Amino acid sequence: MEPQFPNIVNVIKVFGLAVASFILAMALTPLLTHYLYKYRLWRKDVRTRAPDGTGTPLFAKLHKDRETKVPRMGGVLIWATALIVALSVWGIAKLTDSPFWDKANFLSRNQTWLPLFTLIAASLLGLVDDLWQVAGKGGYVAGGVKFRHRLLVVFLIAAAGAWWFHFKLGWQTLYIPGYGELFINGWYIPIFILTMIVLFTSSVVDGIDGLAGGIFATIFAAYGGIAFFRGQFDIAAFAAVILGALLAFLWFNIPPARFYMGESGILGLTTSLTVVAFLTDSVIVLPIIGFVLMLEVASNVIQLASKRFRGKKVFLIAPIHHHFEARGWPPEKVTMRFWIISVVTAIIGMVIALIGR
Repeated sequence: MEPQFPNIVNVIKVFGLAVASFILAMALTPLLTHYLYKYRLWRKDVRTRAPDGTGTPLFAKLHKDRETKVPRMGGVLIWATALIVALSVWGIAKLTDSPFWDKANFLSRNQTWLPLFTLIAASLLGLVDDLWQVAGKGGYVAGGVKFRHRLLVVFLIAAAGAWWFHFKLGWQTLYIPGYGELFINGWYIPIFILTMIVLFTSSVVDGIDGLAGGIFATIFAAYGGIAFFRGQFDIAAFAAVILGALLAFLWFNIPPARFYMGESGILGLTTSLTVVAFLTDSVIVLPIIGFVLMLEVASNVIQLASKRFRGKKVFLIAPIHHHFEARGWPPEKVTMRFWIISVVTAIIGMVIALIGR
């Protein structure tokens, strides 16, 4: 039975930290929502223009009441909880010199420093964007940090991460399920950067109560499972902490939402997800595990390209979840069906990622 003991300890570590994260986030939410509502931290005007400058009257009609009465910055709950849990467990482990807390500590240079740093750095950028949107400053129509400025910061974060992976950690291959390691050498850097930028553009998924939270919960659960089966228990614990915080966020974000995730959550999640996907050498299955995110990005690209080259729309509203809203689907139906799709594709992607391991 002794060979099984480390596995039991790691199971307790991963699931225990997920529960601790959930409980902490549930406890922090009343404090956060009190602040958000006290200072009325929501958009004052609904967006009426698309990025290409055309009008969006249907979107404005569907979202006026929701976007101008519900505060943003709910994503603070996710990354703040993850940071508090990580630093608390690390601090206790250092102070007590206890084998239990040493095992529970999931901060490690080769596994979780980079995803945690990425989570916090990108989330702070998102927080600035949310604050500007609330103040009506900055970008197009509804405010916020201009897209090109956010893209530049994300590009710099991605470039730093790609450099670290390739030159410091020595990553030069991608794992192809059923084939093995594919040597790509220097191409690792542009592939890493492109992946993070594509995920960054998937922030459009944050548009209906509960949608983004549920989708990211399934994605991080899948990558936590992949990391665990690969023996990367610190990454699995990191994903579990994010999952726990996301579940608490969902408790308050399911219709009717108490708050929205906003860029303060979505930017950190998408960028840290990129790092986790590469650290687990499972980026090839990211389009499957994150299928709904890819679908959202693709629908936006198709819509903009069609308007530009054909002079007409493909969808009533893009991204695609708003299209179904415009067709008369209740928001709850869109959310739950997208959740189901996300769960199914996350399971499929996780199974494929583990083939041949």
